[in-house]
Amino acid sequence: MTRGKQKIEAQRKNAERNQKSKGSQFEARAVALKVTCPICKVQLANSNQLGDHYASKHPKEEPPAESS
Repeated sequence: MTRGKQKIEAQRKNAERNQKSKGSQFEARAVALKVTCPICKVQLANSNQLGDHYASKHPKEEPPAESS
């Protein structure tokens, strides 16, 4: 029954490993999203994405000038 004991030990170790806090992705996401659309308040990573967003979602509006 050696293999049965190894299986139980492996399951226990995997359960412990999976219980550890891996951190939240919310903090990483908040750091990455730096630009906000002033019309619909969607958050984007950079001004290039904001330009693409304006072209697809707000075609009649002008994208704001880059503040960088």
